[in-house]
Amino acid sequence: MAVALFDTTTPLAPLRQQIIERLTAVVNGGRYVLGPEVQGFEREFAQYLGVVHVVGVANGTDALTIALRAAGVGPGDEVVVPSFTFYASAEAIIPTGATPVFCDVDEETANVTAETVSAALTPRTKAVVAVDLFGNPAPIAEIRERTGLPVIEDAAQAAGARVAGRHAGSLGTVATFSFFPSKNLPCFGDGGAIATDDSQIADRARVLRSHGSRDKTIFEHVGYNSRLDELQAAVLRVLLPYLDEWAAGRRAAAANYEAAGLGEHVTLPASGPGNEPAWHLYVVRHPDAEHLCSALERAGVEARGYYRTPVHRQPAMARWGAGVELPATEQLARTNLAIPMSPVLTSEQAREVISAIAGALASMHATPAGSASASPPSGG
Repeated sequence: MAVALFDTTTPLAPLRQQIIERLTAVVNGGRYVLGPEVQGFEREFAQYLGVVHVVGVANGTDALTIALRAAGVGPGDEVVVPSFTFYASAEAIIPTGATPVFCDVDEETANVTAETVSAALTPRTKAVVAVDLFGNPAPIAEIRERTGLPVIEDAAQAAGARVAGRHAGSLGTVATFSFFPSKNLPCFGDGGAIATDDSQIADRARVLRSHGSRDKTIFEHVGYNSRLDELQAAVLRVLLPYLDEWAAGRRAAAANYEAAGLGEHVTLPASGPGNEPAWHLYVVRHPDAEHLCSALERAGVEARGYYRTPVHRQPAMARWGAGVELPATEQLARTNLAIPMSPVLTSEQAREVISAIAGALASMHATPAGSASASPPSGG
């Protein structure tokens, strides 16, 4: 039985007709930019998260850049950011004029901690980007308490996650989301949002997303053309009521993996105290992750290594990453492997994945990785 890394089709199938009707209504209404659908989604998502303001923008990367600028980050400042994350978490800092300063992560949770962030602070540090990696919330309250700095919560992978009853996206000074089609809360293209309780940050974000203007005649800032459009907002309004159900399905899938003995073969992901992750990705660890990935693919189980080249070692980041030593990041980059995860992953599929892993590892042990008949690494 083939098992896909993502299943983005099955959860949406029962909602297809409702989505089509909503999109048709938008087309018939003739409002496509910053109309009633965007306003409705911003209101409903804010209520869901338990924050005062949500500002819809064009994508998750713009959300980070605009959130940083709205929080006061600018030229001459430094922003601490993990290197074991998607490239955009650091890329978004550069347009503000600030400098990214890379910090390490905890090897067990793959998230930044108060300790790893504190080790990277300097007198020029203006803010921290804390990523809720793979849908597992970072210890943002501890980071805020330890540093006293604004914390931008990159919740792009964590919609539906909670910490002690609070939703991811409500934990930082300001939070950002991506609604890319593979995310926990998806739209049908690019989309993003900024969430905050700070009215000044929200107001500046709204101005920055529209060329730095409130009325298209007076321009207060050099801003962006970055607005969540009506069609994507309409899709998000249909899907938002199902987010908690889907997040629970992801947690159930992780529980099925654990109950069926996955931890006997690979190291399972860990979460912090009080965390209820909404596993966007279920990322295990194994010393020979690349050979295991290749073996699983041959068995019909999709798997993928993430962030094999950490951000601080990416060519575009050479100016800021040169000489940086992040041992936990490097170890995670070598050993991580994402295995199938979705809101509808069944216990049978979980057992199939585990069986494939057990078989792959047995084969790998029987055939040394360095021998001529061993499978070559598959690339990250």
